[in-house]
Amino acid sequence: MSFEKIHQFNFPTTIRFGANVVKELPAYLKANNLKAPLIVTDPNVAQLPFFKEIVADLRKNNISVEVFSDIHKNPVKSDVYKGVDLWDATNRDSVVGIGGGAGLDVARAILLRINHREDLFKYDDLIGGDIYVTNDVPHFITIPTTSGTGSEVGRSAIIADDETHQKKILFSPKLLAQTVFADPVLTMNIPAPITAATGMDALTHNMEAFLAKNYHPICDGIALQGMKLIHESLETATNKPDLESRSKMLLGSIMGAIAFQKGLGVVHSLAHPLSSLLDTHHGLANAVNIPYGMEFNIAGFEDKFRTIARTLELEKDNGEAVVQYLFDLNSKINIPHHLRDIGVKMEHVETLADLAFADFAHPNNPKPVSREDFKQLYLKAL
Repeated sequence: MSFEKIHQFNFPTTIRFGANVVKELPAYLKANNLKAPLIVTDPNVAQLPFFKEIVADLRKNNISVEVFSDIHKNPVKSDVYKGVDLWDATNRDSVVGIGGGAGLDVARAILLRINHREDLFKYDDLIGGDIYVTNDVPHFITIPTTSGTGSEVGRSAIIADDETHQKKILFSPKLLAQTVFADPVLTMNIPAPITAATGMDALTHNMEAFLAKNYHPICDGIALQGMKLIHESLETATNKPDLESRSKMLLGSIMGAIAFQKGLGVVHSLAHPLSSLLDTHHGLANAVNIPYGMEFNIAGFEDKFRTIARTLELEKDNGEAVVQYLFDLNSKINIPHHLRDIGVKMEHVETLADLAFADFAHPNNPKPVSREDFKQLYLKAL
């Protein structure tokens, strides 16, 4: 397949995929009579040459641009409120989210709040708040800059409470982007450590979605192909990136996010507290924890692990081979094998276990996970 060519997929969002497809953005906005987008991104992306080029290209086409980038690495409610204040003050007509998970989460939460002005966490999906998402939302476009979260094709945003750091999920099919411009060229210059961490995040999404206990054979098929693409490309994309490896990683990331509507599991519940308590990068938290979480899941699900092992073309088709593969892959892309290497200390374990047990992801794990299980997993990974 040529990665120079632009392709279009619909799942159900329209995805424009291919090298330099982002150059279609000005014409797309004009065709939809949109003249004043609020561009939401994170402070790092806002400084990058490609981002400045996107903004300059829009202005050259007489499109009024406001940029909001005052957000935290792990977004909090006040970030969203500040973004909506800018929307109100500058008379915008659409939202364009550009970035990785943080930028796209804040963009989606701003999108929700524009026409839903009660407390943001009233809309928390974990307490049934999605039923209050009743009004229309503005036109929404997403442009991913990493191959990790797959937030560009999502319909939810994870935002933490400023004080308690507890993560809430804002969810509604209304929050799907109308169009995604997935341009692998934008991911070409991401530093190797971020490529590695976000890539392992994407692999975790596919692997956990495939194992999740809900019945969804469509997601299972997508997850397996997503794993295959990441297996073929992550090491190259990290250590010696080219257009093919970056394209496969971006597709694998998108597929993981489509697949995990089926659910996630124990690895994400291990990872989320590291971000909220210690501000650990989400992808890195998943990367270090995934071998331990997968090992926990093997017993009783040997058939599923056999399928994963065959998809990854491993010599032995069993769960132990999958776990060893994950450790080996982490080594090849310079991700440590232990939590102590990313700032976790023994005194954090009890609090992490509490937060992990309270997390929303593990109820979809193929087997139940107790608080004691989480504690033992953290101790093993430490």
